[in-house]
Amino acid sequence: MKCLIKRMVILFLVAAALLAAGCAGKGSQPKPAESSEKEAGTEGIETAEGPKIGISIYRYDDTFMKLYRSELKQYLEETYHAQVIMRNAGGDQFEQDRQIREFIDSKCDGIIVNPVEALAAGQIADNCSQAGIPLVFINSEPFESERKRWKERHMAVSSVETDSKQAGIYQGEIILESPLKGDRNKDGIVSYVMIKGEAGSEAVRCRSEYSVKALKDAGVRTEELFSGYGNWNREEGKKLAAQALAVYGSRIDVIFCNNDAMVNGAVEAVEEAGMVPGKDVYLVGVDALKETVGYIKAGKVAGTVLNDHQGQSKTAADTIVRLIQGEDAETEYLVDYIKVTMNSTFHSERGDD
Repeated sequence: MKCLIKRMVILFLVAAALLAAGCAGKGSQPKPAESSEKEAGTEGIETAEGPKIGISIYRYDDTFMKLYRSELKQYLEETYHAQVIMRNAGGDQFEQDRQIREFIDSKCDGIIVNPVEALAAGQIADNCSQAGIPLVFINSEPFESERKRWKERHMAVSSVETDSKQAGIYQGEIILESPLKGDRNKDGIVSYVMIKGEAGSEAVRCRSEYSVKALKDAGVRTEELFSGYGNWNREEGKKLAAQALAVYGSRIDVIFCNNDAMVNGAVEAVEEAGMVPGKDVYLVGVDALKETVGYIKAGKVAGTVLNDHQGQSKTAADTIVRLIQGEDAETEYLVDYIKVTMNSTFHSERGDD
């Protein structure tokens, strides 16, 4: 009996010891991690900020540049987590120069400029280069001599452009595809009005010259009746078209416009002159804005040339980041235009005022 009691006491003490050990073990276990989604080695590490990039746009009220700058900002922020400082030069080169100094003083990693004046490109490039800040020009073709200088001096400067000669040629080809190759009044000569962008622009020179050259190269006789600078502006384009129509009327076969804002204004001028656009006079532009594409579908405009703001903005963003990272880049990147006519499969989603 004594043996049995002794054995029971021993079992009780062992059970108590095990229970105590179990409770002690439970209390000393480490707390579980707060989140199972954290990766090893990332605790306390903040996400690095992207590059700080200053952007100066020659004018915010330019319809095409509204699209361009919006796409550019979005792509830089989403793709490179960039801190974007966007400024409106308001068509004033002095104001743009001030903005660029602001970007330099605030230690931007890179600068993108849509210059007010093409001739200012050299000084802007020098200022950024002296500050050690990479620079990309957009939507304004610097002269070849200037691009050559960047390369010779190993400057971190590039430009993202389109070939304005190509735009002009495509405009001419659109007219060649129209009835009678643009000779609406059948007098053997394509008599035209040329509504240009702004004075001193290389893009303006090329678009104007090569649109007519395309006709001449196809054996078509041409005659310029009227030309003027509409400064890429709808109302100024309308005013110039109205002046030409008041003087030359039905003698006008074609109205060439360097961009769609001006061609949209010219459509209004033709209608207000009591004529039918697309029938009494052919019109052609550049940019493929939504309203212009609507006019093409309605038969009022013969065609336009897509100025690919999406392709250009992405190329510009990729280029400035490449330069910031110290990588090599070409002094010029060209993005192709695309012809847009009644027979085109292109569907525009662009906004327009």
